Amino acid sequence: MYSPKFNQVADRAVLIEAMQAYPFAILFGPQSTPQAPAPLVATHLPLVVKDEGEHGLIEGHFAKANRHWQSLAGRETLVVFSGPHSYVSPTLYVDPLSVPTWNYIAIHAYGTLSLVEDEPGKDELLAGLIQSNEPAFADKWRTMPDGFRRTMLAGIVGFRIQITRIEGKFKISQNRDETERSNVHAANAAGTPDQQALAGWMARLDTESII
Repeated sequence: MYSPKFNQVADRAVLIEAMQAYPFAILFGPQSTPQAPAPLVATHLPLVVKDEGEHGLIEGHFAKANRHWQSLAGRETLVVFSGPHSYVSPTLYVDPLSVPTWNYIAIHAYGTLSLVEDEPGKDELLAGLIQSNEPAFADKWRTMPDGFRRTMLAGIVGFRIQITRIEGKFKISQNRDETERSNVHAANAAGTPDQQALAGWMARLDTESII
């Protein structure tokens, strides 16, 4: 993605944290085979990001009826994680000849998608997703009728993506002077949940030098 140097974040721990904080992502890749090219397709999925390997490990599952998994299997896949975002008013800048912009956090992760099709493997992936989102539901899932659980597992196809390349763009006014950054931070801190999240990342960038 287009990313000026001052917006680039390469700190592994920060990128893993951001992907885990905003795990509803988009998988991009062709709905095709190498022999039959087709337009790109996007699938929106909740994911689990693990702190494993050089850049992290992504786990998730498709509905089996979504044939996108067939064309992505064994091929490089782009996974886009979108974080908080917000409009930035030019009134927050010192220079009157300023224009509006948009601040946001985005991470692009690349890696080869490997399928998980066996029942125990898919059950393990579901357990990870439940643990990440509603741990209290784990016991209920385990005590559901065996036939129901098998039917649910038969309707999905799991996958893992070992991240081999990653790009982090945190566009949060790093190119503005101290006064303007302070103005943007104050406006965000008093704003919507997305704006408040951006204010938190702005404060961390200033204090931890994570660029």
